[in-house]
Amino acid sequence: MPAASGPAEAAALSGLMGGTQHGLIARSQLTAAGVTRSQLRWRLHTGRWQRVLPNVFAVFSGELDHRQRCIAALLHGGPDALLTGAAALTAHGFRNVPRDPMLQVLVPPTRNTPSVGFVLVQHTHRPDPFTRRIGPLRVTSPERSVAEAARRCGDPRQVRAMVAEAVQDGRCTVEDLVRELAAAPRAGTALLRRAVDEMVAGIRSVAEGDARAHLARSRVLPRSLWNPRLTTPGGVELPTPDGWIAEADLAVEVDSREYHLSPQDWERTMRRHRRLTEAGALVLHFSPRQIRESPAAFVRSVERAYLTRLAAGHQPRIRTHPPLPHRP
Repeated sequence: MPAASGPAEAAALSGLMGGTQHGLIARSQLTAAGVTRSQLRWRLHTGRWQRVLPNVFAVFSGELDHRQRCIAALLHGGPDALLTGAAALTAHGFRNVPRDPMLQVLVPPTRNTPSVGFVLVQHTHRPDPFTRRIGPLRVTSPERSVAEAARRCGDPRQVRAMVAEAVQDGRCTVEDLVRELAAAPRAGTALLRRAVDEMVAGIRSVAEGDARAHLARSRVLPRSLWNPRLTTPGGVELPTPDGWIAEADLAVEVDSREYHLSPQDWERTMRRHRRLTEAGALVLHFSPRQIRESPAAFVRSVERAYLTRLAAGHQPRIRTHPPLPHRP
């Protein structure tokens, strides 16, 4: 029978039970608390404790929840490890998070820490200067978290959704993402670079990105602009449409209630569209589902409207200016 717990051990373990580590403890912490190898083996043998990772233990039995798995991953990585990727996005409160069975942690290149179990260890020479602490978790900045998650995601719409949400919700700016991409290695970032390029071009949502991609393949339509600044000939500011074909004063609006969270917001959007119509624009409305499920029909609708305007001899009246920098 191993020796009984001493006061220092009891105090340390009591703090961990309800403290910031949520019942998880590293082998080095057990040693510092005075827990001997024989005492550890006894607790594991009785089933009171369990081994979660090679040098990380839970002082309880049963399944770990997501947060406890994240804490275990950080304990495995060491005192300066950072949670990143999909798990960090979840900690930041993102809704659009790709599925990833692995928890990614960043550690310095000098630390000889292997990937094991559900933990993917990435050794990096590039520290994140904008790390956050969210509850018990040390996580990378939103822009670094998006970049690391995108490397492991092969779905362009999912990557676009992460980027759009990051900017729309004010978690980071387009400039932050551009800076992150400039510093990051190029390997595995093609989808992220494409999504960020769309944001620079004015795209603010997944549906807008889909619409832009479909219209760009048309052999009839000129280049469309996204979220441009519009004014009347007299310089009066007009509402900003989603998509804009300046040659025909043609607006393409993606009407998604996801970004209009109340009836008041929806009514405000309709008033904006009426102002465009009064200024001489033709406003076409499409839902994200129409664009996603019937892309050919969507493009044909825009093409017909464009050709009809030209056939009627329409001359552009609205002045088009470059998009303003995005402000969440």
